[in-house]
Amino acid sequence: MVKNSKYLARTSLAVMGIGFIATLPFEHSNPFLGLLQGGFEAGIVGGLADWFAVTALFRHPLGIPIPHTSLLSKNRKRITKALVSTIENDWLSKESIVNKLKNIQLTVKLLAVAKKEMYSERFKKGILSLIEKIIKHIDLTKFIPVIIEQIKNYIHSYKVKTLLPNIVKLIEDRQYDHKALDYLLEQAEIWVAKEESKIQLGSAAIKALNKIELDGFLQFALKSFQSLVNEEKLGKIIQTLLKNIMNDLKHQDSENREKLLQSIHSGLDNLKNNQQLINEIEGLKDTILSKWNPHDQLVGMIESFRHRAIAYIYEDKFWDESLFPLLNGILDNYSNDEQKIASIETWLHTQITNLIEVNHSKIGKLVQENLDKLDDEMLINMIENNVGKDLQWIRVNGAICGFIIGLCITAIKLIL
Repeated sequence: MVKNSKYLARTSLAVMGIGFIATLPFEHSNPFLGLLQGGFEAGIVGGLADWFAVTALFRHPLGIPIPHTSLLSKNRKRITKALVSTIENDWLSKESIVNKLKNIQLTVKLLAVAKKEMYSERFKKGILSLIEKIIKHIDLTKFIPVIIEQIKNYIHSYKVKTLLPNIVKLIEDRQYDHKALDYLLEQAEIWVAKEESKIQLGSAAIKALNKIELDGFLQFALKSFQSLVNEEKLGKIIQTLLKNIMNDLKHQDSENREKLLQSIHSGLDNLKNNQQLINEIEGLKDTILSKWNPHDQLVGMIESFRHRAIAYIYEDKFWDESLFPLLNGILDNYSNDEQKIASIETWLHTQITNLIEVNHSKIGKLVQENLDKLDDEMLINMIENNVGKDLQWIRVNGAICGFIIGLCITAIKLIL
C-alpha cells in the first residue's frame, strides 16, 4: 500500500511537470492554455514543497544535509520518549487498564472456560498428569519421624488397665477361651499319644514316687506298688488316664470342662485388677516402644502407597466416578453462588490491580527496549511503512491543491 501511495504521489508530480512543460509555449498565445500553465506551475511548486516536507521527516532530501531535515533521526530520543510516555500514561495508563478490567467479569468467563474444558481429553490428561507429579514430588518420608512419635505417644497414652477389661470382654464374647482350651487339648492329646511320651510320663512318675515319704503301712504299700510296676506300665496308666480326662474336657456339655472354663473366666476377671501384672505389662510396653523404630517399614509402605496411588488415578473409574464429579460439583457450586463469584471477582481484580500497580512502569521500559533495538534506518522504515500511505497522500494533495490555487491565481491575473 505504501508503494502504491508513493507511485501515485510521483505520478501526480510528473503530471504537473509534463503539463507545465507542454503548456509553456502557449502561455501568452492561448488564454485557456495559459490558465492551465499557471495551474500546472503551482501544482509543481505544491507537490515539490510537500515532497520536501514529507522527505525531511525521515531523511535528507536528495541526500543533501539541509538544516532542519531528517527530523526523525535527529530527534529520535525525544520522539521515542514522547511515544513511550504517551503509551504508558495515556493509551495504557494504570487507570485505563483498571477501568477496562472492571467491565470484564473475569470469574464468570473463567468458570465458563473451565466448565467447557472439563469435557476435553486434554484437560483430563493435564489434571491427571498434575496429580501424578504432586504424588511423585511430595516427600512423605519427612513426616515419618512425626508419624512414629505420634504412634508411640498414642500407644503410650493407652493404659493397660483400661485395655484389660476390653480384652477380657473380647475373649468372652468371641469365646477365645473355648478355642484356646480346645487347641491346648488337641496339642496335649497329640503329645500324650506318642510312645516316647508314655516313657517320659512313667519315668517322671517313678521319680515322684521315690521322693514320697510315708509312715508305717502306707510306706509299705507304696513300696509294694513300685515293685509291681515299671516306667512303661506306669506311663501307660498315666497316658490312659490323661486321654480319658482330655476326652471328657473336649465335650461341650462336660461338667469338668465347664468348671475349668469358669476357673479361666475367674482368672481373667482377676487380671483386671492385678496391679502387679498391669505394672509389668506397662513396663514391657515402654521397653518395646523405646526400641521400636519402624522407619524402614514405613518408607516401604509409603512407596508402595505412592505406586498404587499413581496406578489408581489412571483407572477410568477414578476420573468418571470420583474426580470428574468432584470438579464438576465444585464448578456448579461456585457458578450458582453469586456471593462466591463476587468474592472471587473482588479478589481477582485486587490481585490484578496490585500487579498493574507494581509492574505498570515495565510497559514503558518494554516499549523503550524494543525501540532501542532498532537502528535509525529500521525505525524510519517501520514508521514510514505504517504511516507512509497518509504522508504520500499529503504530496498528492499538495500537487492538486497547488494546481487549483494556480488556476485561481492565473484566472485573477487574466481578469485583471
